[in-house]
Amino acid sequence: MAHFAQLDKNNIITNIIVVNNNELLDENGNEIEQKGIDLCQSIFGQDTKWIQTSIHGNFRKNYASLDGVYNKELNAFIAIKPYNSWILNETNCRWEAPLAYPIDGKDYRWNEETLTWIEIIRE
Repeated sequence: MAHFAQLDKNNIITNIIVVNNNELLDENGNEIEQKGIDLCQSIFGQDTKWIQTSIHGNFRKNYASLDGVYNKELNAFIAIKPYNSWILNETNCRWEAPLAYPIDGKDYRWNEETLTWIEIIRE
């Protein structure tokens, strides 16, 4: 199955739909993204904007997420920034904390106020 993300005028993702792969095939059996875009526009309106996304992140870096953004310059889907202090890694287009996640086998959550990882204590 193919997945398509609908973008608003600011390239914010407002909808994600699934399209049967057969809808993308040309006369030679090759998948063509534009055929999926054409199908989406025939259903949702010619004035809508669509772009294909990969659930496995095989292209455009990441799978599209609602309210995330498509960055045309990076040809990538970028999720919502989780914290103000986090920085976009433009190689993989994922947000990263300013401090590396501890690798001691314990679970942590980010504390934006202290800009540190706080261990999650389970009882």
